[in-house]
Amino acid sequence: MSRSIVRQSKFRHVFGQAVKTDQTYDDIRVSKVTWDSSFCAVNPKFLAVIVESSGGGAFLVLLLSKVGRVDKNYPLVIGHSGPVLDIDWCPHNDNILASCSEDTTAMVWQIPDHTPSRPISEPIVVLEGHSKRVGIIKWHPTARNILLTAGSDNLIIIWNVGTGEPLITMDDHPDLIYNVSWNYNGSLFCTTCKDRRLRVCDPRKNEVVAERLSPHEGIRPMRAIFTKEGNIFTTGFTRMSQRELGLWDPTNFEEPIALLELDTSNGVLLPFYDPDTNIVYLSGKGDSSVRYFEITEEPPYVHYISTFSSKEPQRGMGFMPKRGVDVSKCEIARLYKLHERKCEPIMMTVPRKSDLFQDDLYPDTAGPEPALEPEEWMDRRDADPLLVSMRDGYVPPKSRELKVAKKNVLDTRPATRRSMSAVDGSRLLLSYLGECGSSSYLTAAACISPVFHGQLWFEYELPWLYQWIALIYHKFQINR
Repeated sequence: MSRSIVRQSKFRHVFGQAVKTDQTYDDIRVSKVTWDSSFCAVNPKFLAVIVESSGGGAFLVLLLSKVGRVDKNYPLVIGHSGPVLDIDWCPHNDNILASCSEDTTAMVWQIPDHTPSRPISEPIVVLEGHSKRVGIIKWHPTARNILLTAGSDNLIIIWNVGTGEPLITMDDHPDLIYNVSWNYNGSLFCTTCKDRRLRVCDPRKNEVVAERLSPHEGIRPMRAIFTKEGNIFTTGFTRMSQRELGLWDPTNFEEPIALLELDTSNGVLLPFYDPDTNIVYLSGKGDSSVRYFEITEEPPYVHYISTFSSKEPQRGMGFMPKRGVDVSKCEIARLYKLHERKCEPIMMTVPRKSDLFQDDLYPDTAGPEPALEPEEWMDRRDADPLLVSMRDGYVPPKSRELKVAKKNVLDTRPATRRSMSAVDGSRLLLSYLGECGSSSYLTAAACISPVFHGQLWFEYELPWLYQWIALIYHKFQINR
């Protein structure tokens, strides 16, 4: 008589449970931008959600404790002139958030510990280097102030936020980049691209060190993330448009470690990975469920655990760092599901009878202190995240200000086409107005017309345009 063998795992009975209705965040106008982003970012202090807004891009930042209905006049974070596409909290400072937008810029924001009385419109630093929309933004997991952006210009730029300068620019991708994921210590990152290639990049060598064509045969977008052991977990589609999972060894891309078909659906699966438990949570846009799998070293390597299902489809999903879970309830993960008008936390719990701290569920996890400075990382030093114990829970520290020591912007900004210096522009304008001596707007316009003769207005730098207008007004006031 044969007997089935049940796989031994402490996470075999993990179950998901949505919080009660009074613990959700209601009346949030979640963004309707057609971009495969999670639209949500969360840390132990704050919940940030990209929202609909008129006249540019904005996102909402709430204290985790501010549950219930959100006032329609609640101050937003504004500053982008186009829709916001992605946001990411700094792993080393819970008050620092980065955002990127269709306006070709990325911005870094300091979020106060208290509820602001007015919209936040002044970023700490604006990162300008892309020529098309910026759709991906990722902080480095171990080095201070290192930020990665990827845009529709097919460029990946790595920035030092402390100086506001680009450190590395990579142009190895011939088409749209779907996603980017750092490995555990931040020495490499992997990307998926519209050209159907999975790449492993070494940014400090500025080269692609490994790549695989069509890890999934379908033409729909793929996603890829590094596991703690250095393997790559991918989600994609088969040739028959079935959703598929894969586990790959980047040192040998010929054959997958594991390949698993899921179901037939159009939604791109967004993977969220917990390196402490080796569990990956899969959330598809438009799905009403979250599947989770455990990655092990034994066949079949990717083990299905269970599925959390609800009635309403999700617009996006946020994933709480391990520092933010409740250890007293044996909670090993928390996801924040975006509905059309609200955000609903989902708790992933391992059932235990004891109320004591469970050492086997909570190994030391990545803490808020960086392991490297930007200069050390650029000198090719690598270090794993600095770990902290979860035994007594995690209490977020008070706000720490991010100091930006920008160099002279005029030394680094590229010259604008057919630009005119401030001194030359002012002297030329004053000479024409001096010859005019009239308070007539028409005459004054005729006087300065040689400045723009044969040129288009937008070919001049806009600040000089403002200066000319101010000088015209000042001259007319004297003549009156």
